[in-house]
Amino acid sequence: MDEKTADQAEMLMNRLKKRHQHLRKWAKRQDIQAFRLYDKDIPEVPLQIDIYGKYLHIAELLKFRDKDEKEQEEWTITMAEHAARALGIPEENVFIKTRRQQKGRNQYERFARERFTIEIREGGLEFEVNLSDYLDTGLFLDHRTTRSFIRDIADGSRMLNLFSYTGSFSVYAANGGAMSTTSVDMSNTYSEWAKRNLERNGFLTGNLHRLITANAVEWLNQAVERKDSYDLIVCDPPTFSNSKKMDGVFDVQKDQVWLIEQCLKLLTKKGVLIFSNNFRKFRLEDRELKKRGALIDEITNKTIPEDFAKRKPHRCWLIQRA
Repeated sequence: MDEKTADQAEMLMNRLKKRHQHLRKWAKRQDIQAFRLYDKDIPEVPLQIDIYGKYLHIAELLKFRDKDEKEQEEWTITMAEHAARALGIPEENVFIKTRRQQKGRNQYERFARERFTIEIREGGLEFEVNLSDYLDTGLFLDHRTTRSFIRDIADGSRMLNLFSYTGSFSVYAANGGAMSTTSVDMSNTYSEWAKRNLERNGFLTGNLHRLITANAVEWLNQAVERKDSYDLIVCDPPTFSNSKKMDGVFDVQKDQVWLIEQCLKLLTKKGVLIFSNNFRKFRLEDRELKKRGALIDEITNKTIPEDFAKRKPHRCWLIQRA
């Protein structure tokens, strides 16, 4: 290990110990087992590090200009080893992914495993996370507070979850007393995952908690044509998505007005739409939406949890019909 890498490893260890000492007490009070511990806090160490119970999930973010692939892999492994040592986590409990462009793989072979899933607790509920097979684990930690907010306002509602991923918003809504939930995602894998999350928390899927595998954009058109009605809609779309109904590609910046307007058509008179996305350059077309009868309240600051306070990874709005 060269001197520069050794200095970076020591800085990382010190930072992790300090952050962990602060956040572990907060996490215990909040009944949270998974949280963001480190997010490029030190510019020379561009990693994201999350704790999932007794496991460490590390994402490599950038390609160094002065390192080839082998040198970068050695550097990242060194950082991972020191991170695990700082936190007292066994090396076999460490998972490394790469979010930078790279041919052929998205995690380091030395740490590679398949179908490694665990259950983690959050706010009195349990969720399945997969630490090995995808860049994302199945639970977006930055939306933890948003999920809690959904639970607080869900009582008695008919709830729609668009782009539902693994169904965590639906689980929280059901736990908050939602009369029914409808979760729409185009992935069979994620719909099955959502089913497991609902059922492990005591909510049987079927008539009351429906799981629909479909393109959410196309399904939304059909729901408007059917004149479906919901009291609470959660819409957390991807930045881009293929869709025949949207000239081939859905673009959240370009298509936001259409998307939000369609959601409002499904809302009851006093219904609530929670609209969120993590596209950093996103700008809400609030003037155009207000012309079309939308009442808009940005609630981003209320939805960012303690472990993401320094970097706001998403923006969020509460939208209603005028």
